[in-house]
Amino acid sequence: MKLIIAIIQPHRLEQVKKELYKEEVNLITVSEVLGHGRQKGITEVYRGAKETGNLLRKIRLEIAVNDSFLNRTIQAIVRGAKTGSTGDGKIFVMDLQECIRIRTEEKGPVAIG
Repeated sequence: MKLIIAIIQPHRLEQVKKELYKEEVNLITVSEVLGHGRQKGITEVYRGAKETGNLLRKIRLEIAVNDSFLNRTIQAIVRGAKTGSTGDGKIFVMDLQECIRIRTEEKGPVAIG
């Protein structure tokens, strides 16, 4: 079992969701977050002076998957989020030690769905 965390551009969320649904990945958690990567925020020119904002709006996706869904989930996120520009985002993959469905108390891969 794996936990995938993806940080993407807000305007790419609908496309990422479409790609995930095509791969039969329907269970996702979405959060609005703030952050910046190498671009270190937005640079704007205001009255002739450059000003850099600290944090950019991003979307954080959390998706728990069984191992057989790992690669297809990652590829779906990449297809939906990729624009080729700086700031497209990142995907982190972590081992998921346990998953428990509260309603039935099922554990492990069956609890993910």
